[in-house]
Amino acid sequence: MNILTLLEMAADTMGERPAVTAGGQSLTIAALHQAALGGGSIVTRHGASRLAYLAVNAPAAPAALFAAAAAGVAYVPINYRLTAGEIAALLARVSPALLITDREGPFPDGITPITPEAFLAQARAAVPAPPPPDDDAAIAVELFTSGTTGTPKAAILRHAHLTAYIIGSVEFMSAEADDATIVTVPPYHIAGISAVLSSVYAGRHMLQLAEFSPPAWLDLVRRHNVSNAFLVPTMLARITEHLDATGQMANTPSLRALAYGGGKMPLAIIRRAMAQFPGTDFTNAYGLTETSSTIALLTPEDHRAAHAASDPAAAARLGSVGRPLPTVELAIRDETGLALPPNTPGLVYVRGEQVAGEYHGQGSQKDAQGWFCTKDRGYLDAENYLFLEGRADDVIVRGGENISPGEIEAVLLSHPAVREAAAVAMPDAEWGEAVAAAIVLQPGAAASEAALQAHVRAALRSSRVPQAIRFYESLPYNDTGKLLRRVIREDFAQR
Repeated sequence: MNILTLLEMAADTMGERPAVTAGGQSLTIAALHQAALGGGSIVTRHGASRLAYLAVNAPAAPAALFAAAAAGVAYVPINYRLTAGEIAALLARVSPALLITDREGPFPDGITPITPEAFLAQARAAVPAPPPPDDDAAIAVELFTSGTTGTPKAAILRHAHLTAYIIGSVEFMSAEADDATIVTVPPYHIAGISAVLSSVYAGRHMLQLAEFSPPAWLDLVRRHNVSNAFLVPTMLARITEHLDATGQMANTPSLRALAYGGGKMPLAIIRRAMAQFPGTDFTNAYGLTETSSTIALLTPEDHRAAHAASDPAAAARLGSVGRPLPTVELAIRDETGLALPPNTPGLVYVRGEQVAGEYHGQGSQKDAQGWFCTKDRGYLDAENYLFLEGRADDVIVRGGENISPGEIEAVLLSHPAVREAAAVAMPDAEWGEAVAAAIVLQPGAAASEAALQAHVRAALRSSRVPQAIRFYESLPYNDTGKLLRRVIREDFAQR
């Protein structure tokens, strides 16, 4: 099934519903479908092999996603926060392409620019494209990875993967006619892609917020009676801090469901958010670009049960990412591929129809049985709840002993003076690598390096105690909430 079919189904049954609104511009589902078909003919006329998008969230973004499908080419959203040189390098890799952008050139050879406003206007007026080939193995989306550890890779998502995820996790026409979701994740993130597909399929109105700030987000939720939202952890943290600073509760009675994901959520923040949004159901969604979005969920029921639990094992599940979707399988393996029992940390593997596990120029990374290694480390408890410990590349190897940053960070964050913590490897002449920790203190709080080392020593083995602790005003994150450990490691190495 082509992802355009999802929009066609919605247009046939819910065409009059609003699809997307931003910047004073709004499209119904039927108008979005019309723009997708017209946009497809524009792409074909230009002879482009891809349709690229380099701009903030706007109604042109979902139109472009479906227009690429209508034209039978890949949709390639580009991170607009990269440097000019980095953007040029990525565009050169996708040429020849029609590029929807609000930026001035120059652009690499083979890149034809058009503004978002012009593309949408021309798409709505154009003669519809002929139906695309019925080939669900064709490439629907190419998403460049964040490149936090090297040159970005182009993850390949085929129509079969994306439609399998949507059909397996979203009920068609399940939204109420007046439901609305606020879209804050950028269009070049997998959560941005899945937000478009799932909202259209459910019939839920998308309200796009191009530039996030807590006051703007809260205002939009209140003014438009937003029912659903998705945030990365850093965004939710900023909202809770804003509410604390103003002495307010959220006061968002329309907000029934708030999902979060894309990074580690400190327990203190989610507990605080649950108190500030008492009438809202919280969901933790764990997924990857290579898996077409979510593969595990910590449901609202899980949140409430863990929050109220007195049993330590049950309460700890508030720090998990939940259990796998019914349509996917999860397994934990060691470095040799051997399956590990519950509560034993290892590499997280996933299998299912939505799992792509493929990169441009590198082919499929799945094994013969269809399993894909996420490169995340974690473990499954006895009830199949997944606990993540961080990326495999983040493991600290001290004298041959593998140390997970996550367990050290959890202890540091339990100290009342600590607001943020990141454990990384630092060079050490004796052990090869030693543990280092970057700390952001709570406003007005104080803690010494020795006090924090003693705090860790009281809970963990001596090998886990940070050899060096440095204090920062803020930790480096990318715009989707991923901690840039590489930057911290480089800082410790240089010092």
